[in-house]
Amino acid sequence: MLAKAVGTYEGLAISDDKSLQDVTIDVPEPRGRDILVAVQASGVNPIDTKQRQNQAKQATPRVLGFDAVGKVLAVGERVTTIMVGDIVYYAGAVGRQGSNAAYQLVDERLAAEAPKHWSVTDAVGLPLTALTAWETLFEKLPFEARQNANRGKSVLLINGAGGVGSIAIQLAKWAGLTVITTAGRPETTAWCQRLGADLVLDYHQDLGAQLKAANLDGVDQVALFHSTDQYLPRVVPLLRPLGTIVAVVTNQAPLPMDLLKPKSLNFAWEFMFTKANFRMPAMATQGTILARVAALADAGHLQPTTKQVLHGINADNLKKAHAIVEGGQMLGKLVLTGPFDA
Repeated sequence: MLAKAVGTYEGLAISDDKSLQDVTIDVPEPRGRDILVAVQASGVNPIDTKQRQNQAKQATPRVLGFDAVGKVLAVGERVTTIMVGDIVYYAGAVGRQGSNAAYQLVDERLAAEAPKHWSVTDAVGLPLTALTAWETLFEKLPFEARQNANRGKSVLLINGAGGVGSIAIQLAKWAGLTVITTAGRPETTAWCQRLGADLVLDYHQDLGAQLKAANLDGVDQVALFHSTDQYLPRVVPLLRPLGTIVAVVTNQAPLPMDLLKPKSLNFAWEFMFTKANFRMPAMATQGTILARVAALADAGHLQPTTKQVLHGINADNLKKAHAIVEGGQMLGKLVLTGPFDA
């Protein structure tokens, strides 16, 4: 059986008519630990645009999409945690066909039941950003993933209004942290404050001077959710000795790591696809994290970060979405909902 999807054959500018195309692909059959999902909504993230731009020319379409909510239609013979009929959400894996398709296979260990009290458009804005934020705060940084467990500790989140920052602010507040973040426009500042940030710094101005004006002598830990090249040297003076900087954006030039030595600072990368890409036993932690995030959402500890919704998953809408994300001024998350129309 064939199904509708949106695919790319080579890395082209989003303005090119052939950058994303409506296609049909075979509906896969789940084996082993895979589940077959009828996709109801798909999120669009910076990694979608980067993967499209860097796609080598090929004869068959590659289907992108790394956030999804959908209904489980069938399961492989080794699946134990998810049942047919469940509504699940997940971020998938880079090396497999993605969620810009009517039907998708995903490993059960990467999925969990979606928040029961959230709409599909709100829930689909969570998986990739929530996993990135959770792993940053509670795996790469030395914070405890428990409500109010980190009182008296602080974190600086660069780019609080973006997709990852929007959920990271909320998770950090739930965990009891003092949250300092950055924004550059009145609307993004207001958004960060609404999500619970204790202090929003204007990234156009001197960050250290703004901290001092707020009677803060530094921060305990830092997460860079925007240009690592630009912000690593800017945050080193703000970070207390023995702290850690976690970055999610690939650097474009050699980083000045010598700046970290006087304070014995640590540096770590966060890439939420690592566990799935290398088929690590720890990939099952992502399903567990998403289950915890869904529980926090349903309990009212989190608010949705979806800010833009395009109706209809097709090449035209995905081109619009990629162009918006590539513009670099995103507030929260952008998602597409079904139906699929080619």
